[in-house]
Amino acid sequence: MNMKLIDLEAHFFTEDYIAYLRKNDDYPRLEPVSVNGEERERLALGKGLSALRAQTMVKLLDFEEKRLEEMDAAGIRMQALSLAGPGCELFKPEDAVSLVRDINNEASEVIGRRPDRFFGLAALAPQDPEKAAEELDRAVNKLGFKGAKINSHSRGGEYLDQEKYWVILEKASDLGVPIYLHPRMPSPQMIKPFADYGFRLAGPTLGFATDTSLAAMRLVYSGVLDRFPHLQIILGHLGEGLPFWVERVNHLWDTEEGGPKLSLERRPSDYLRDRFLVTTSGMSFVPAFMCAYLALGGDKILFAVDYPFEKSVDAAAFVNNLPVSEDDRAKIGFGNAERILGLGGNLPDC
Repeated sequence: MNMKLIDLEAHFFTEDYIAYLRKNDDYPRLEPVSVNGEERERLALGKGLSALRAQTMVKLLDFEEKRLEEMDAAGIRMQALSLAGPGCELFKPEDAVSLVRDINNEASEVIGRRPDRFFGLAALAPQDPEKAAEELDRAVNKLGFKGAKINSHSRGGEYLDQEKYWVILEKASDLGVPIYLHPRMPSPQMIKPFADYGFRLAGPTLGFATDTSLAAMRLVYSGVLDRFPHLQIILGHLGEGLPFWVERVNHLWDTEEGGPKLSLERRPSDYLRDRFLVTTSGMSFVPAFMCAYLALGGDKILFAVDYPFEKSVDAAAFVNNLPVSEDDRAKIGFGNAERILGLGGNLPDC
């Protein structure tokens, strides 16, 4: 019998969010396009960088019909609802602050109708750090969300390790909720070599992991994890490649050869092992899983699908057949999420 599962990465759009993408005069935006004589829309992410999302758009807007059917078919008891990429981090600050509030309100209404099946990870607009911290507080304390999802860099190619963003990290630490550091394409400073081959290379194939692993290591090297010792960061895709590098990141960290010495209380690898959690989203590949499992341990891995961009039934079959002990499989499938996010009371057995 397959176990109950909690999906840590399941995305959605709202109609208001789509409307903003259609009217946005900058990237990202939705643009009309003709494909084989059929009028469709493409998500334009930058010059020469776009993705077609006609099929997934319907699923992203659906909360309680096909979504629940697919959850049931896969044995998924709960989903963490989070805004799908490209998110609001690249929008004009004044627009993004208002939009994320509306998005979180709409997600909260859905969760309120089905608290047995959904919980929320708040959308934020880091472009205005103080307002983002306020929105995280509201989302957790008033809407009952369990954390936040922030994409790897914000407007202007800025990363969360910059001190002006620490107010957001401090708020998450004080609230005792994690931040899911989610991928986006490489920042403007390094997009060109990826963009030469379009979204195919700049997106899920390599660009996403490149930018997110960089964002994570910048957090480690900045010392912000010493400043806020209770802050937890979640990475998808089995850690965006970092479990493979978990010891290599120590190279030169405490020598003058690497440039200015880092003022860290511990080795960089210690932070990766102790302060980061990883999910299985989009990575149903046993060798990659075993790397993360051996590097981090079963207490640091959580089940996720990356719905609707990946198939729930495939992700569920993968975790149900992992070559680990029954205890660790249960931790990964649901136990770690229950413990970290406090979900046990909402989750009936299958």
